[in-house]
Amino acid sequence: MKNPICEMLGIDFPLVAFSHCRDVIASVSRAGGFGVLGVTAFSPDQLEMELKWIDDHIEGRPYGVDVLIPENVSIKEEKGVTIGALAERVPQAHKDFVRNLLMKHDVEPPRLLEGGPLGRPDAQSSLQQDAALHLLEIAFRHPIKLIANALGVPPQSMLDMGRAHGVPVAALVGAKEHAVRQVQVGVDIIVAQGGEAGGHTGEVSTLVLIPEVVRAIKPIRTVPVLAAGGIMTGRQMAACMTLGAAGAWTGSVWLATTESETTEIFRQKMIEARSRDTVRSKCRTGKYTRQLRSAWTDAWEGPDGIKALPMPLQSLISEPALYAAQRAAERGNAKARELVTYFVGQGVGLVDSVKSSRVVVREFMEEFAEALADMQGFVP
Repeated sequence: MKNPICEMLGIDFPLVAFSHCRDVIASVSRAGGFGVLGVTAFSPDQLEMELKWIDDHIEGRPYGVDVLIPENVSIKEEKGVTIGALAERVPQAHKDFVRNLLMKHDVEPPRLLEGGPLGRPDAQSSLQQDAALHLLEIAFRHPIKLIANALGVPPQSMLDMGRAHGVPVAALVGAKEHAVRQVQVGVDIIVAQGGEAGGHTGEVSTLVLIPEVVRAIKPIRTVPVLAAGGIMTGRQMAACMTLGAAGAWTGSVWLATTESETTEIFRQKMIEARSRDTVRSKCRTGKYTRQLRSAWTDAWEGPDGIKALPMPLQSLISEPALYAAQRAAERGNAKARELVTYFVGQGVGLVDSVKSSRVVVREFMEEFAEALADMQGFVP
């Protein structure tokens, strides 16, 4: 396909797949799309191992990495803050709230703020610029073809790294004014993410956001736009491209694949869910994220809830707690299953089965072609 995204990334079909799972990345890229690995949760050593595995299994196809360097975060101006130091800032009231919620669902509370999937108390928070840039330095030891940032304008040092390695820099936005700022500082690709999306997201719908962003940045500089938010099919992708997007950035659709990092329990909950069964809440990270509604989200958002802590403190209590609930659910605890949740967009209502990533890419291509054929049929 002759397309600016295809030319920039060295691919044949402008379908970008964001995932935290290396298997998804390799499978999507091998199938003709472009996988982007979310690396924020990895330690430097873990990231090196993950990227080495991808290099060994991706058959020379291109892929990229995504980091989080928030513009607005409570620890932005601090230096060398460790996870252990952050854990000491979590109020006892929040620990008690989480502990009581878990016990209500027969889940043994973990040693909150220690061990579990967050571990490494002496490690620096990867949400700080220095730590995130170190992850990028490791990534550039590998043949990556894209770096992306979310939650604000990437620092100049990240842009400089991309230029030095000849790798385009992408940035996620949720409003047209955010896109204008990104283009002005020099990003190469805009990912315009509508409020339907899973994870950190704004409020403007994809249908409105794409033409707004395309129109707003056109007078400044020619920058391709990837559409994101609720895109689960090739027909949706084609629709977004008629609005001016050069391709699609997708996330939730890969959570229901056989290669995904999600558990069988969550995949089944995705199949059961309607598009209305997601909620935009701060209860997972401290910033608004769209996630599957569950007893966890209901507790925080209900009349007896407690105000979420700012990023990154909220994750220090949410991640160990939800990990404990997941493990309990896997052992057959039905009450714990009620707590199970994960980041997912409103497109979850379109999930009706679990498929391989390769099959999903193929279906995107087929439906995209069908949509184009249908549109050509409308031409007199």
